[in-house]
Amino acid sequence: MPSRTLPGFSPEEIKSHASTKSCFVTLGDNVYDLTDFLESHPGGGDLILEYAGRDVSEILKDESSHYHSEAAYEVLEDSLVGFVASGKPKNGKAVNGKPASTATKANGTATPIHPRTGMSCEEDLSRETDYAGDYKQNKFLDLSRPLFPQIWFGGFSKAFYLDQVHRPRHYKGGQSAPLFGNFLEPLTKTPWWIIPMLWLPPMAYGVYFASAGFSSSLFQALFWALGVFIWTLIEYLMHRFLFHLDE
Repeated sequence: MPSRTLPGFSPEEIKSHASTKSCFVTLGDNVYDLTDFLESHPGGGDLILEYAGRDVSEILKDESSHYHSEAAYEVLEDSLVGFVASGKPKNGKAVNGKPASTATKANGTATPIHPRTGMSCEEDLSRETDYAGDYKQNKFLDLSRPLFPQIWFGGFSKAFYLDQVHRPRHYKGGQSAPLFGNFLEPLTKTPWWIIPMLWLPPMAYGVYFASAGFSSSLFQALFWALGVFIWTLIEYLMHRFLFHLDE
């Protein structure tokens, strides 16, 4: 897919997008279209509409009003549609947007690079990462070396770490990240056949042992299905909320 240069919007144009049909907000120089997110906002769409066409930097930081987690900024990233224009309107449209930085393509045109993810187009989602170049530029992790000791002794700040983990990095040839780089490394990879081999025998024994307490196989099947449902729900809620707490 070819790179797409994001447009620039004048302040007047941004202010005109202040309704349920088209709701724009800004965060610094970035312009976001939150129209489709209005109904999904936990606090209701009216709270977003109060800031439609305006900058939301202060309200996002105001913990006394409403604390916004990292997930809120992820929603914004997905809704980026352009940048606040630094030039005058031309033919009814703003020109000369101000991205944080740009990448120059072969034809000489500049493509905005997203300030948080470091991406400029959809192709960046699958482009192989230059390990040495990535480490030199971001001073984060050397992807050619075991990751666990680098994280353990890295001393990264929370803000820097969260910024870096949102930047896509891809290993070459379907490889996976080395975590330990020693005899513990094989323990980080589980072949698919290990799961049924390990869990089917105790599960079958548990079902057989529990069947003695049921007068009907129908009740046994219903309780088994209920157990699967409850565990699936608990596991989802733990992964969705507990394991992603931003504290």
